[in-house]
Amino acid sequence: MATIRLLVGLGNPGPEYAQTRHNAGFWLVEQYAQQHRQSLQPEAKFFGNTARIQTSKLDLRLLCPSLYMNRSGQSVAALARFYKIEPEQILVAYDELDLAPGTAKIKQGGGSGGHNGIKDIISQLGSQDFYRLRIGIGHPGHKSKVTGYVLGKAPAPEQHLLDDTITQACRSLDLWFDQDLLAAQQQLHSFKAKREN
Repeated sequence: MATIRLLVGLGNPGPEYAQTRHNAGFWLVEQYAQQHRQSLQPEAKFFGNTARIQTSKLDLRLLCPSLYMNRSGQSVAALARFYKIEPEQILVAYDELDLAPGTAKIKQGGGSGGHNGIKDIISQLGSQDFYRLRIGIGHPGHKSKVTGYVLGKAPAPEQHLLDDTITQACRSLDLWFDQDLLAAQQQLHSFKAKREN
């Protein structure tokens, strides 16, 4: 079982995108850094903001690319090459249309599912073997509405579900890094955030 050495969060840079659903991966990495008393700092050679968490069990780099979503792979590949991190030692967190808000799933490998960030990472790494943490944002119902939906802001009740899910996902990461992947998957996959009345 590979040790995760790089946690990537996907999103778009800039204040106009900061609160949009497509930035769920950024939110997760920012929260995980905060929980471990780290702050992400710009790192030009990796085209992104990075931090490092070191414990007795963990030496983990965090990365939020500062390139647009469809060029995320350039940032991931630059950091992975520099630190000699293999694809199966990488975990990428991102927004997932095919999961309902309030749910998240961890898996390894697979295609891009039409996600431009994942597509570019596969292309730049030349591998699909990295792990994915898919944060459910739900689907607008028709593919013509997808762009506006992912680049839109979630209404408050839905944002509450996303925030709760990200908090739970961060707990599950701690469980994974402390124990094993199966324990983390069992905890996260059985979690369902509740809507506020």
